[in-house]
Amino acid sequence: MSEEQTKENEAQDSTTNVDEVANQLDQSTAAKADKDATGQTPQAPVDPSADVNAVAGTVGEKKEEKKDERTRRFDNRRGGPGGARGRGGDRRRGGRRPQRREKPEFDQKIVSLRRVTRVMAGGRRFSFSAAVVIGDKKGKVGFGIGKANDTAAAVDKAVRQAKKNMLILKRTDNNSIPYDNTAKYKASEVMLRPVTGKGLAAGGGVRIVLEMAGLDEIGGKLLSRSKNNINNSKATLLALLPFATNKNEIKI
Repeated sequence: MSEEQTKENEAQDSTTNVDEVANQLDQSTAAKADKDATGQTPQAPVDPSADVNAVAGTVGEKKEEKKDERTRRFDNRRGGPGGARGRGGDRRRGGRRPQRREKPEFDQKIVSLRRVTRVMAGGRRFSFSAAVVIGDKKGKVGFGIGKANDTAAAVDKAVRQAKKNMLILKRTDNNSIPYDNTAKYKASEVMLRPVTGKGLAAGGGVRIVLEMAGLDEIGGKLLSRSKNNINNSKATLLALLPFATNKNEIKI
């Protein structure tokens, strides 16, 4: 090989090396420019399948978080674990628990309930009058009248008055009275008689008084034409007065 050919080959090799070095310099310069522009080091390309898996995992986690949040809210609303009711009561309702109402000492029935009007200098004033019969259906019975501005207060007053004047009856073995009796109060007149096998045979205010007293085998009859239940009830109490053990203490 001649010296001229050897020199040409060396020149070509040197040119190739220079081109490779230049390419490397250009790549490093471009990478540095990208880093300066974005502030981050350029990353290698990401596999599309890996991105799909990552997104699916993120969506699944968000669904689980939403489900847990709904469960927690449901527990708080229904008083479940960690709920307001589980910590000592529903705070929206004041933490109150339903209480059992005690059975009253006496049963009560309203005989008459009416509105009363009173004319004053400034106009009319309205109030309510209630007549109530109370009893334990075991021999105790009472009658009372109350007045107030509303019906509930009027009934309460009537019940308090009835408790002050209660008859304590001495009944027979079949829950009746020993003999017939008749009594009159104002325009009302009532007759009571013991009956057997017919039960309670009476109506109106008479029936209410006998029912509250616990008299089952007895008949009552109104001998007058009065439709006033208050007078009829008081006449019935007067007819029962001879059979009471505390008749000297009662004022009707």
